[in-house]
Amino acid sequence: MSRSLPPLTWFRAFEAAARHLSFTAAAAEIGLTQSAVSQQVKALETRLRVALFTRRARGLALTDDGRRLLPQVGAALERLAAATDLFDAGPPNEILTVAMSVSMAEWVVAPPLAGFTAAHPGLRLRILSTIWPDDFHSAMADVDIRFGSQRQVGDGAQELTPNRLVALKSPSLRGPLANAPLIETVGTSDGWKSWGKAAGLDGLSPSLFADSYGTALQLAAHGNGVALVSEILAGHALGSGRLVRAHAESIPGKEGYYLSVNQHSQAAHDFKVWLLGQIGAIPNSSNRMKS
Repeated sequence: MSRSLPPLTWFRAFEAAARHLSFTAAAAEIGLTQSAVSQQVKALETRLRVALFTRRARGLALTDDGRRLLPQVGAALERLAAATDLFDAGPPNEILTVAMSVSMAEWVVAPPLAGFTAAHPGLRLRILSTIWPDDFHSAMADVDIRFGSQRQVGDGAQELTPNRLVALKSPSLRGPLANAPLIETVGTSDGWKSWGKAAGLDGLSPSLFADSYGTALQLAAHGNGVALVSEILAGHALGSGRLVRAHAESIPGKEGYYLSVNQHSQAAHDFKVWLLGQIGAIPNSSNRMKS
């Protein structure tokens, strides 16, 4: 069985005393009394069964064993300090944690996010990509943007609109929709079959399948076909010209995006107001329909 390590405070006392060659100066640095530092160094020497210092009237001198130990202890303390610095970026209440799907993060939040962060220069923002319902429970986020039905997301969440399914494609993809490859998002209640009935285009059959609306949008943006996705994700893509409407028809989505926020967090409230403003600024996608 391996021996237990001496307390970290013993090593801190030794390292400080070795740098200053003084128990008094070491005590002033680490906030202990001179007697406490001396006792901790003595305890370390007893544990290691070697003398680390030679005590002299005018101060301390390292022994050969002390010289061998010092660089090892110094390097270990530096590594511990560096590891701690990774987490010591400020008080936790300065971090706003937002949990959302990758689709929402990439297509709705990321494009205009610089405006929000510029308006809140003291705020640190943490975005968590979530997929399954359990991810939201474990995230303990200040802001949740969940995808699903009203029953799935629970009470108290605000539905984000517009919540209709629209057909989008790259401007480079030419020809009628009926002849284009169709991209379907699996795991949703409605798809090309329901949309086709509403558009009077029965018999539509997808040939590409994606596991999220965001992936479907990426496929469409690269000219791989026409994607049927939630209109709420389309604002930036339509506004920037990356995607256009492939057809004017749209149908209601049975699943959608729902927003809930920590009512006790001002930063969460500010993010909600900003997000709703961005969604409200989505251009009328029917004005960007191309055949």
